[in-house]
Amino acid sequence: MNNTTTVIRDPLYVAIIKNVITVLLSLAIIYINGTLVHTFRKHQVFNTNSRYILYIHLVINDIIMLALMILLQVLSYILFTLNVSFCIIMLMIAISSNLNNPLTLAAMALECYLAICFPLRHPQICTVRKTYIVIAVIWFLSLLTILPDVFIVMATRPAEYFHSRIFCLWANIFTNPILAEKRDVSNIVFLVIVWLILFYTYFRILFTAQAASANAKKARNTVLLHGFQLLLCMLSYVHSIAIVGLSSLFPNDILTIRYVISILIQVMPRLISPMVYGIRDKMFREYLKRYLLLTNTNVNPEKI
Repeated sequence: MNNTTTVIRDPLYVAIIKNVITVLLSLAIIYINGTLVHTFRKHQVFNTNSRYILYIHLVINDIIMLALMILLQVLSYILFTLNVSFCIIMLMIAISSNLNNPLTLAAMALECYLAICFPLRHPQICTVRKTYIVIAVIWFLSLLTILPDVFIVMATRPAEYFHSRIFCLWANIFTNPILAEKRDVSNIVFLVIVWLILFYTYFRILFTAQAASANAKKARNTVLLHGFQLLLCMLSYVHSIAIVGLSSLFPNDILTIRYVISILIQVMPRLISPMVYGIRDKMFREYLKRYLLLTNTNVNPEKI
């Protein structure tokens, strides 16, 4: 069984320019994020701290998203259609990592809240083992929203379908309108829960901690940044709507619209995560100087 799709493709030189821009920009962000992961792995002060473990999980999810985006975009320009089974696997990983980000932001906000409002109990609650359990639960919840869709497609499609080729988009594979409604409902539920957690933690930190406390002020600002990151995460939910809306207004520029929106929504927000701790956090910033600036400065955590 072969899927037939109306093929609209860029001229060769346009395709090359688009891919070069996307690949170079994404690789630059992946390099920065990879440096953060390397810094985290090499220093015990980070990989034994629940706050940095959750942060680096956020960074790793961004790396996964960008790497898969590069892979799928380049393959779509070279081959245009991909094997359905391969496409489903890639989309499952990409969408799971994208859904992980709001849940990870919620976990990070709760960690800030516990550190400020319950400083004596924080070390017992936010252990390394419990943090990795939280990360496992985050992946489980993300996969739980996707696997039912996959099972439905497996049950309703013939075996030959999974050996056919298709342009790799979620909407091209999961065509049942009920699945689209289910996805929208699950996204709304996730976002409402995360926003409630962010508001709760922010105001609890605001009213519980002493106004003169530098740590409390930093924690409040961090939760606000989590809220900004969550707004950026929400952009992915309007990705398809924006493409459809603009394409109806500019039907001759569908490919350009799809490309620009993908860059603005899927790539550029991935620059924010390195800035939250990689640049803003003083201790992480000092360690990063060794790698990004190629300096040999010795860092003493006790002085930071």
